[in-house]
Amino acid sequence: MNLEQFQTLARAARGDVPAQCVFRGGRVVNVFTGEVIETAVAVTDGTIVGVGDQYVGETEIALDGAYLCPGFLDAHLHLESTMVTPAELIEQAVRCGTTTYLVDPHEAANVCGADGIDYILEETAGVPANVYVMMPSCVPALPFEDNGCTFDAAQMRRYRNHPRVLGLGEVMDYTATINAEPAMAEKLLLFDGRPKDGHAPMLTGRPLNAYVLAGVTNDHECASPEEVWEKRRLGMHIHVREGSAARNLEDIVRSIVREKRPTDGFSFCTDDKHIEDIRREGHIDHCVRRAIACGLAPVEAIRMATIHTARHYGLHHRLGGIAPGMQADLLVLDDLETVRIRAVYHRGAPVSGFRAQPKLPQDSPLRRTVHCQPVRPEQLALPVGACSSVIRVIPGQLVTQHMRCALPQRDGLFVPQGEFSKVAVIERHRATGKVGVGAVAGFCLHGGAIASSVAHDSHNLSVIGDNDADMLLAVQHLRDIGGGYTLVSGGKIAHTVPLPIMGLMSDAGFDRVQAALSAMIAQTHAMGVPDGISPLTLLSFLALPVIPSLRITPRGLFDVEQMRFVAP
Repeated sequence: MNLEQFQTLARAARGDVPAQCVFRGGRVVNVFTGEVIETAVAVTDGTIVGVGDQYVGETEIALDGAYLCPGFLDAHLHLESTMVTPAELIEQAVRCGTTTYLVDPHEAANVCGADGIDYILEETAGVPANVYVMMPSCVPALPFEDNGCTFDAAQMRRYRNHPRVLGLGEVMDYTATINAEPAMAEKLLLFDGRPKDGHAPMLTGRPLNAYVLAGVTNDHECASPEEVWEKRRLGMHIHVREGSAARNLEDIVRSIVREKRPTDGFSFCTDDKHIEDIRREGHIDHCVRRAIACGLAPVEAIRMATIHTARHYGLHHRLGGIAPGMQADLLVLDDLETVRIRAVYHRGAPVSGFRAQPKLPQDSPLRRTVHCQPVRPEQLALPVGACSSVIRVIPGQLVTQHMRCALPQRDGLFVPQGEFSKVAVIERHRATGKVGVGAVAGFCLHGGAIASSVAHDSHNLSVIGDNDADMLLAVQHLRDIGGGYTLVSGGKIAHTVPLPIMGLMSDAGFDRVQAALSAMIAQTHAMGVPDGISPLTLLSFLALPVIPSLRITPRGLFDVEQMRFVAP
């Protein structure tokens, strides 16, 4: 704020001149005191200049008893995971009341490095929301990963003072972190004194202490109340995640309510949420509603969605509350219990008229990122013995179980049947020809295969099926179209969602993407995938070797707890 701006706002705050706009006749949710107060809110130049009925405005908005609360903040998300362009995601989510996004663009960085990060920054520069970036800390997620680019501390340095870069993105390589390995330590020190996002599922005891010592300030991977309270006792802020596949909110919030704990150290995040789920459920507003349904007082749930997040990221001087000097990001709610949103304002202006426009040129290299060799039938053969390692999926969770059992076989080769499916991951960045193959239990897809170029975090091609022919067809189809999701049934392509931007996103418009995704998901469930499993999200995460317990990479099965590759 310069002197002229300060003087303009001060005149309105003192009442020397009318405010540009006054919201009158509403009940203001005060996140600082936990009260709901009937009062007016005055706004000039997108900034709140005063709270009180004495203010008058050039324009006055009658709230007629509705509630006025701060805009919601998503504490941690990957814009790429929505599968539409960043601007299109915000077009949808901002209408759900999310006016601030704390973004980790490590998906784009794993495919295209700095060019991918620049794309995220450029695409979100003119949207009616606040989009901040956390610098990706683990690209690749682990040193052996077959991803598209390496993003180190030297490359990060030029972003450090960017006005929309707040800190370090999720620190997934906790082994390098707790061992103070030089490359990781350099990244941590580069953002010394600033927020550092965590990623430490099931880390406990002395290793967790060493992780916190490294300066990691939060975690969004807690799957149980016990994990939550151990991390809170060490000072970590907890982002309660409710995405498409990982839904941890109910267990955590019920524990807060049951034990009558304060919510000060808690926020909400979506992490990875597909566009069709946002359209169907909502965004952070869905988290607030779910928390209230779990017994949390409405104002406490709103505080978790607003001021707690703003404070954690050092934004509380202008975001997360309704007070003089704060940005006028405001929600008008018809009802506090159901969080029914009447209107959303960013910097004092309604967001309802925003429409995202595709910006990426058709000849951009970000559209040509799938480079893999054709997969030969023999590369999908999986020799098995009397007892094999199997990935068991858990409904509603990203963590898996490392299961040891006898697999169905013929002539010593795995034959998918019943609850057992075959999974493969194919390297797609440098055409190395690497193919990792394993068995997965609990996915239960029958009569076909589903494949994806979204495979966190290296984003190779992953495929699950019950027969090799359909798996090969699905992979070949993704090679041909440059990435996306495809479902094969009975030797034919049943559904495809092309994702031409880095193999992660589409600029075809979220209505078309949503319709295609909905049809594909419905058919996967009709083909046997249990209702408690989000098929596309689960498939996308089976290749991420930093979430316990067993994963599959182009190099084979990886035991995350033991940090080593294992035989099938």
